[in-house]
Amino acid sequence: MSLTALSFTLLFVIGTMLISIWQKLGLEKDIAIGTVRSAVQLLAVGYVLQFIFHAEHMLFVILIIIFMIGVASWNAAKRGKGLPGLLWRIAVAISASEMLMMGILLGLHIIEATPQYIIPISGMTIGSAMVVSGLFINQFKHEVQQNKGEIETLLSLGATAKQAIQTVRTRAVKFSMIPTIDGMKTVGLVQLPGMMTGMIIAGANPVIAVRYQILIVFSFTSSAAITSILLSVFIYRLFFTAGLQLKVPAINK
Repeated sequence: MSLTALSFTLLFVIGTMLISIWQKLGLEKDIAIGTVRSAVQLLAVGYVLQFIFHAEHMLFVILIIIFMIGVASWNAAKRGKGLPGLLWRIAVAISASEMLMMGILLGLHIIEATPQYIIPISGMTIGSAMVVSGLFINQFKHEVQQNKGEIETLLSLGATAKQAIQTVRTRAVKFSMIPTIDGMKTVGLVQLPGMMTGMIIAGANPVIAVRYQILIVFSFTSSAAITSILLSVFIYRLFFTAGLQLKVPAINK
């Protein structure tokens, strides 16, 4: 795709901004900022990946994965302001799911141990884990607030913190997995995912593209589930004092 052809895609953004102005929705500023940021970030990442792919040094691969985990954790942690130690807990959960997933893919020789495979697949699965983390934290806080009386009653009857909040944990995990599971049910029928579409546009055999997409879908689901489950184990104690009194956090607007 030429730069001229690429520049024409700005018509979509401009058209959306004009509609926002016409309907007085106030979205034009956010759209403009998002457009500039996404373009700059993607171009920067493109040059960084070009350098890493040519260097083919595993240290650079590890550093960029650590950077992605850090950004993903920081972004997800914004959903739980006021919860101490949340950032590192999210980072540990995402890191664990990433290491498990990549260990299986590389250990069983499903993919080649090259930057061209490791970085894109890691980026997609870490991104999926980030979204799930944000959904889980939001829903967990909401469930705690809505079920405050039930949790305190269980505590008064002698239940442990884990027992008192088990129902909340279960609901939050299930809620965070809804987009991932719904995506699995409709992939290929409602949407053609990005990796598969990109490979087909680049001229790859559609059957080969589908195989890689299946790999990504399974990795997404596993990474999302492991991250959500680990977070449910790591953070529930943040909602209790040392004396097992429930702390109800404010819901972010």
